[in-house]
Amino acid sequence: MGLYEKYIFPKMAHLVCSMKPFPRQREKVVPIARGVVLEVGVGSGLNLPYYDGNKVTKVWCLDPSPEMLRMAEKAAKSLPLKVEFIGSPGEEIPLEDNSVDTVVVTYTLCTIADTEQALRQMARVLKPGGELIFCEHGAAPDEDIRCWQERINPVWKLLAGGCHLNRPIPKLIEQGGFRIKGMEAMYIPGWRPASFNYCGMATHA
Repeated sequence: MGLYEKYIFPKMAHLVCSMKPFPRQREKVVPIARGVVLEVGVGSGLNLPYYDGNKVTKVWCLDPSPEMLRMAEKAAKSLPLKVEFIGSPGEEIPLEDNSVDTVVVTYTLCTIADTEQALRQMARVLKPGGELIFCEHGAAPDEDIRCWQERINPVWKLLAGGCHLNRPIPKLIEQGGFRIKGMEAMYIPGWRPASFNYCGMATHA
């Protein structure tokens, strides 16, 4: 890992993902979580304040970045939540089958190298009747914006920690073993190539 990825990118990602309207998007989906929760790609812990302590019994926070996990651990100290941290990528979730009630993934599928493997791991650990809650940016519906996403993506990935601008989020979720049961898709304020959001819930296919 280079100096940029270790020292600069984590702080930059935290600042960018703290900007409006990201908190509004998190506020829509994170409070839906219930029971034992696995958050894949916890990052710096920006979702943690939005969990409903009356509905959530525990949050497993998974991220491959030690720097991000340290930031999330600091964020968790002031919250009335039972939280444990796992330093693993989404493709390698070290939890038992059928062990969590909710999987939460926000602004993470854009960076995971093997999204299908990661989603199948999420489906594996999710209990029957459990839910995947997601909020992600991805491929825009407008052809002109998608063209820009395709053009910019090779450079963007290098600067943004492997983030892809153009991933077809609903298709990826379904390929990973889920059935989407409710979704909102829209542009949120911001730079158009990175501002088309998909938010919703899915269950085992």
